[in-house]
Amino acid sequence: MEFNGYYIGAHVSTSGGVQNAPLNAKEIGANAFALFLKNQRRWFEKPYPSDRVEKFKENLQRLGFKADKVLPHAGYLINLCSPDREKAEKSFLALKDEVERAHQLGLKFVNFHPGAHLNKYSEREALKIIAEKVNQIIAETKGVVLVLETTAGQGSNLGYRFEHLAAIIEEVEDKTRIGVCIDTCHIFAAGYDISTEKGYFKTFKQFEEIIGFEYLKGVHLNDSKTSLGSRKDRHAPLGEGYIGLTPFRLMVNDKRFKGIPLILETPDPKRWPEEIALLKSFMET
Repeated sequence: MEFNGYYIGAHVSTSGGVQNAPLNAKEIGANAFALFLKNQRRWFEKPYPSDRVEKFKENLQRLGFKADKVLPHAGYLINLCSPDREKAEKSFLALKDEVERAHQLGLKFVNFHPGAHLNKYSEREALKIIAEKVNQIIAETKGVVLVLETTAGQGSNLGYRFEHLAAIIEEVEDKTRIGVCIDTCHIFAAGYDISTEKGYFKTFKQFEEIIGFEYLKGVHLNDSKTSLGSRKDRHAPLGEGYIGLTPFRLMVNDKRFKGIPLILETPDPKRWPEEIALLKSFMET
C-alpha cells in the first residue's frame, strides 16, 4: 500500500458507523485517510458500541492501513480558548472525548483547530490558554498525539502563523504528544505563497526554522478558491484555484513529507480517486 513511501488519501465518510471509514478509503485508492470520530457539529455523542470498535480495527488491518496514517479530525465546535466559560469547558471535555475515542480505535492522532479568542484577550494570552488545556488533556489521557492545524486566520482564529503553533508547542510539557497539520489552502490564505517553486521552498524553510518537521504529523491537500493572503478558508479541487499544481507536484517528491498522511479535503468526493491518481502520477520513480 506504499506509493514510493508516501501516504495519500482523503477525509472519508463514516456513514453507517465508524467501521466503514477504512472501506470508503480503500474504495478511492487511498493508503491513508481522515475521518470524524463523531458528529462534527455536536458537542457529545454516545460511546461506540464495542462491535463497531472491533470491526474498525479489523477493517483497518485487513485492508492494509497503518494506524499512524489515519488522521482523525475533531469537531468544529471545539474552541479551547473560548472566553465563554461554559463553551471553554465543553470544548475541553469534547476534545478529551475525541482523544479517548481515537485511543479506543487504536489510532495515534487527533487533529484540531487551535481556537479563536473572539477579541476578548490578546493572541499571546489565548495561546497560553490553549497550551494549558492541551497539557491537561495529555495528563488525563494516553498515547494519542494532539495535532494543531494551521488556519486561514478568519475572524479571530489563531494558527494562521507558524509562530502561533510554535508558541503552543513551547508550552506543552510532553513534546511527544503534540504535533502539527499543515493545510495548504489555509497557509496560502494566511499569506504563505506556496504557488511557485521558490515560494514553496521558502515557506517550508520557515516551517522548519519556526516549528520543525519533527512535529509534522499530517497535511491537508487543498487548492484555494481565494487569493493569497485573503484570510478566507475556501477549498478548491487541486489545480483549479489560486495555488495551482506546483506545490502538490513538489510535495510528493519531497522526502520531508514521506511517511506523513497527505489528506485531500477538496470539495468533490467523486473526484478523490482521480486526484489521488494525479498525485501518484507526479511521483518521480
